[in-house]
Amino acid sequence: MSKYKLSWKDLTWNDFKIYLFALFKAFIPKKKIKNLDDLEIFIQTKSAWVSQVTLYSYLKTRMGTRYVLHFDNDEFMSSVNLAKWNIYAVALQDLIFFTFSHLKVNNNYNEVNKAKEIFLKILDDEISNKMPLDIVEKSKKNFDERLQKINWEIYYKDLPFNPSALSLYEWAPIADELKNLDRKIVLNSVILKWDVVKKEFNERINF
Repeated sequence: MSKYKLSWKDLTWNDFKIYLFALFKAFIPKKKIKNLDDLEIFIQTKSAWVSQVTLYSYLKTRMGTRYVLHFDNDEFMSSVNLAKWNIYAVALQDLIFFTFSHLKVNNNYNEVNKAKEIFLKILDDEISNKMPLDIVEKSKKNFDERLQKINWEIYYKDLPFNPSALSLYEWAPIADELKNLDRKIVLNSVILKWDVVKKEFNERINF
């Protein structure tokens, strides 16, 4: 459980700015991804967007008009914070593996060892944003386990975002009996958001 106490104001500034920005991003010219620095920014921002949009949308759908009222509940806020970071940690891994697999197969980019380097750099950045250290360490271990098993030649086209979809289903602070009813909808909602990211990546990549 996270030790950091959040408030409605904290969530509005640190999290919902990504959610709200997404509403207007279609009107903003998109910069091409030309190097690893651009790719790192893309991975970090898009993973955060997918994680937060899907989590908050699911909570809002299930809670209805009571949604905002729950942000005064410390226990609920702690659960949301825990879910947010855990889902984001898996989303980062999914998108890193997807992008490097795609680049290797379609762009003849063979420096896949850079995948871990980018992952660790992003985690270092997120520690300053109060990403809990236990989640950071767990994510590093999970990344290494997945890295040992990955097939770069097929990952990008072999259900690459299933882990983060399942992570939303696992971590969302919703009663289990309700989540069981929502399972297919929840998983599909994450995959649909990733489809948007995949399309943007294909349009912007210029390695």
